[in-house]
Amino acid sequence: MNSQDVIVDEVWATREAYAARFNFDLAEIFKDLKAKEQVHERDIASLRPLAPKPEAAISS
Repeated sequence: MNSQDVIVDEVWATREAYAARFNFDLAEIFKDLKAKEQVHERDIASLRPLAPKPEAAISS
């Protein structure tokens, strides 16, 4: 990797190795992630939209 950030390089290397396990097949990667998600008792990510905070509203 050519990043000057060791952490970014490590994340990229990990992602590359994970994808290589599935021959970079997105459908197979998706199936693996969904299987891992089923093992956990709680949601891994919430897909519910967040309500904007009043102070974040743009005034004109």
